[in-house]
Amino acid sequence: MSKPDDGWIVLFSGGKESSLALYQALENGRDVRRLVFVHSPTAASAYHAPAAPVVRLAAQSIGIPLVNAGLPAVDVEPPDIDADFAPDTEVAEGTEIDSFENTIHALDAELNGGVTGIIVGTVESEHRTDHVRSICNRVGCDFCAPLWGVNPRELAETMIESGLEIVVVEVTAPGFDESWLGRRLDRDALAELEALRRDQGVHLLGEGGEFETDVTDGPHMSRPIAFESHREWHGSWGRLRITDAWLEAPDEADRH
Repeated sequence: MSKPDDGWIVLFSGGKESSLALYQALENGRDVRRLVFVHSPTAASAYHAPAAPVVRLAAQSIGIPLVNAGLPAVDVEPPDIDADFAPDTEVAEGTEIDSFENTIHALDAELNGGVTGIIVGTVESEHRTDHVRSICNRVGCDFCAPLWGVNPRELAETMIESGLEIVVVEVTAPGFDESWLGRRLDRDALAELEALRRDQGVHLLGEGGEFETDVTDGPHMSRPIAFESHREWHGSWGRLRITDAWLEAPDEADRH
């Protein structure tokens, strides 16, 4: 017996790809019941995991419960900027993979009718695609990768045209400098990324880990995310250290 089409979950990092995949799913009428955040306490991760409080705020603005794959399958709200998920904890290799699958099985048991399918924002990563598809096969749900194989330039333009507010929060490739940290990904930035692609081989979407992003607003969000931060630059790479974050009213420019 097939599962009802009302139990979709989205693998959600708060970055541009997962945000676009989620936005398109909602626009296409999919009933997304949960956002699943894979947060790794180790430096190396199979998934982009930005500041956890920002992801929580994004989920709150979107209005869909957020589940952390490193914790029991329960909602992790409200957001708390001072709380994180044990960033200094050592875990064995593969733990985040096992935890993610355990979370999916728990959600399949929790949701009425089970998990209909998993939506991912993967564009080119065969490893991630194969991993999530294999979990879908074991759970008995659908796998959906709406961005897979789409031309990177086309995807970048779609993100911008869709109204996603995309902020660069980390850069790790030749050609980038400190000025990129905190920069909005707009058409001017896209033109410079095109030049970096030609000169340095940078992927337009950062699929090789060249840069990471957070989405702070979009048409699927009720309130934009604002934050305070400072730049940390280490000579050849850097990141935006977010020290405080909050949800603004749609017409607010300042924190109250």
